[in-house]
Amino acid sequence: MKQLMKGNEAIGEGAVRAGCRCFFGYPITPQSELPHYLARRLPEAGGVFLQAESELAAINMVYGAAAAGGRVMTSSSGPGISLMQEGISYLAGAELPAVIVNVGRGGPGLGNIAPAQSDYFQAVRGGGHGDYHVPVLAPASVPEIITLMQDAFDLADQYRNPVMVLADGVLGQIMEPVDLGECTFAEAPPKPWATTGNEGRSRNIVNSLYIVPQELETHCLKLSAKYESIAEDHTRWESYETRDADLVVVAYGTSARIAKAAVNAARRRGIRAGLIRPVSLWPFPAGALQGAARHASAFLVVEMSLGQMVEDVRMALSGVRPVHFYGRTGGMLPEAGEILRHLTLLHEGVVSHAGKLWPAASADQ
Repeated sequence: MKQLMKGNEAIGEGAVRAGCRCFFGYPITPQSELPHYLARRLPEAGGVFLQAESELAAINMVYGAAAAGGRVMTSSSGPGISLMQEGISYLAGAELPAVIVNVGRGGPGLGNIAPAQSDYFQAVRGGGHGDYHVPVLAPASVPEIITLMQDAFDLADQYRNPVMVLADGVLGQIMEPVDLGECTFAEAPPKPWATTGNEGRSRNIVNSLYIVPQELETHCLKLSAKYESIAEDHTRWESYETRDADLVVVAYGTSARIAKAAVNAARRRGIRAGLIRPVSLWPFPAGALQGAARHASAFLVVEMSLGQMVEDVRMALSGVRPVHFYGRTGGMLPEAGEILRHLTLLHEGVVSHAGKLWPAASADQ
């Protein structure tokens, strides 16, 4: 039986069903419904909810619970995630699994509470210090949130690494029907490395400090090999109408939903448009774009930012095809009609160079 569920609540329910039993966080719009939901739901499942005094405290509580072997998560939005960056780097360095949810808002600074995708760099470039990566999953619907939360916890435990789920304010606030089915709870896998007390075994030590440079280099190379394995086995994307596409739109999250409507409208006009939606933002699905470039003449990246993922698209294509960009920022949403207008211009050859394409209203001002 399906029920209407807000995206933020679906994140919480997905986490509980994935076996998460510890949440530490701090309220910030547009994700505040998530901790509100978990404050009630986690105790029902035998878990612990604690509102920390700050995001700094929350991420360090996550570190402690992860070291003790718990399935643990936190959530925030851009400014709060910024405060967590040192802790996320510590989690990666100590090889501790955890899930961090970022429901993006407009920025920089305090910005506003409207939806945005301007935290892309912060997510996929690590954000903190040192050589590390965080797998980043980007849902595009409320039902997909449930699935990706399970995947995020499994991925974190499999590789002993923090994983980020990057949504935006639209996905956090939108309500969609979700088929939850029977309420079953996943079990966390055994964690013999966890600091659960010395029970007839050698001591377990959780640490990211390596004073001797040679030892730290060895550790960093070990982490690098792990990241290569993640990239090889867990790159994910969705292709839509790309088999014969001459123009390929690349978008994720809410932008991808809007772009899909534009692709359908372009097809009705006889324009062979398609869509590639990265589901894993890191590792980035470069191979999917390279495959589409065999028949596509140009790419159009659509983001709710001034252009961040567009850099990964350009690096993936290495100049073999022109890459154009259309974005809205500050909490403004891309419009399907504008995407269609840009696809029509590209189809007619009006725009022949790689560059940024802005809304018609902005161009006229």
